[in-house]
Amino acid sequence: MTPGARNLITDVAGLRVGNAHDATLRSGATVLLADAPFTAGVHVMGGAPGTRETDLLAPDKTVQEVDALVLSGGSAFGLDAASGVTDGLRAMGRGFAVGDQRVPIVPGAILFDLLNGGDKTWTANPYAALGRAALSAAGPTFDIGSHGAGYGATTMDLCGGLGSASCVLDNGITVGALVAVNALGRVCDDAGRFFAAPWELASEFGGAPPGLLPPDWEPFGTSGPHEATTIAIVATDARLTQAQATRLATAAHDGMARAIQPSHTPMDGDLIFAAATGKRDLPDPVWDGLRLGHAAAACLSRAIARGVHAATAESSLPTWQDRYR
Repeated sequence: MTPGARNLITDVAGLRVGNAHDATLRSGATVLLADAPFTAGVHVMGGAPGTRETDLLAPDKTVQEVDALVLSGGSAFGLDAASGVTDGLRAMGRGFAVGDQRVPIVPGAILFDLLNGGDKTWTANPYAALGRAALSAAGPTFDIGSHGAGYGATTMDLCGGLGSASCVLDNGITVGALVAVNALGRVCDDAGRFFAAPWELASEFGGAPPGLLPPDWEPFGTSGPHEATTIAIVATDARLTQAQATRLATAAHDGMARAIQPSHTPMDGDLIFAAATGKRDLPDPVWDGLRLGHAAAACLSRAIARGVHAATAESSLPTWQDRYR
């Protein structure tokens, strides 16, 4: 597999991503949408998730496609970012048709960044406006690192960030990942070597050997309960059912576990959405489905490392660039 032309999730044709952040708030939002509604699934493995409209992504539910997916900071307050995206899509005439009304379907997930030093003394929830601004900014190219939902993110010992990566399989199918890395765990060892390095392509986050932790290493606590969460989207141009998209999201959690030590803890709300635009048939539904899962996991590992590697935001924690460059 090789990276796509941009090495972003938007290498999946028809997808767009928009970011918005508030430097005073030290938080932000990210939206992914497509030219048309797309199939989506979700899988949660963290113990403290925060979500909106994820129940309708189950394969037995009536609505099988969504209009956008939203990742946001702000903990429960950040769920309102999806409201801003919903309002913007409705103004565009997008949404599920119900009589003469259009109801945009916009699932979302949040991470906890309320204790990162930003000014959280607002009187009106700012996240709907951030969501709407992210929607307005959506396009085929976007910035990673300290942008969007990753603007105020942290890890156990470094700034977090927004990451993305893509790959093209030899059957022509494209897979991409988008992630806001706000993990309780670590993404690299004491020398700054990323745990995701075995899956790195084209020295996209430095080209160093894989990071290693001693076998007796134990996590140390800088976050309290429910003060973390890594949220992600994996996407493909393959035609998938909602059940297959759910399986793709499930498989992609392998990539999170490879890149973050530890992941899926009781204090994280780790969650992955999967999106499928349906532009290409799977030549072999069995084996190509398996390969999609592997590719999604590999892309997500790379995206996690890229997001932290690119972070530049001021924080109580150093960026990777400050500490190891």
